[in-house]
Amino acid sequence: MVFKRRDRRPYWKIIADFFWPKGGWARAFHYTKHRLRRLPDTPEKIARGIFAGIFTVFTPFFGMHFVVSALIALVVRGNVIAALLGTFMGNPLTYVPIGAISIQTGYWMLGMHMRGGGEEHRSFGGKFVDAADDLKNNLLALFTDTDANWHGLSVFYHQIFFPYMIGGILPGLVAGLVGYYVSVPLIRAYQARRRGALKAKLAAIRAKSTKGVAGKGPGAKAGPAGGKGVKGKQARENGNGS
Repeated sequence: MVFKRRDRRPYWKIIADFFWPKGGWARAFHYTKHRLRRLPDTPEKIARGIFAGIFTVFTPFFGMHFVVSALIALVVRGNVIAALLGTFMGNPLTYVPIGAISIQTGYWMLGMHMRGGGEEHRSFGGKFVDAADDLKNNLLALFTDTDANWHGLSVFYHQIFFPYMIGGILPGLVAGLVGYYVSVPLIRAYQARRRGALKAKLAAIRAKSTKGVAGKGPGAKAGPAGGKGVKGKQARENGNGS
């Protein structure tokens, strides 16, 4: 295959790179920042795309963040590429605190209480496991005589997914607006500095080319050629006179 890796990574290496990429998260952050600043669009439109990407990170639609951020960017008339890059603000190191903040905010906004004890009050990890088991068993139930059971998925939706979706709106708006207002002046300053550097470079190239053309102009060779012509004419006139 054309795009197949030459050195196949073991599974433990793939998992490790997912949580800590090669070069670290600092390098990934600086690369994303560099790509955002070089986008060919207005600072406001790029910042609106960043807002869409950061806001999407606070939603529970994992695996669909690119699609959701692109749709939000289109709604707010932001840069879609900036929105896609903005979703990289969410990573395995930040999803845990983001999820905890969003779920707790959702419980507060919905007037729910997080109580322990009982089957419906298992840990968050247990509810994820129950939902995954329900999905697997219900898929198998399509081809067997086993009855489908949606209890685990129902608990997961009402106690995890829905509070996460509602609670992520408020912190997502706050974080997105902070990203917008911080990005606009930074992108504007970077673009102004880049335009100034390009103008200086073009002026230097233009001055160099103008100097080269002036040095190779007709006046540079007129003296010797003209001198030879005058001397030849005088020699012919002297010969005719004699």
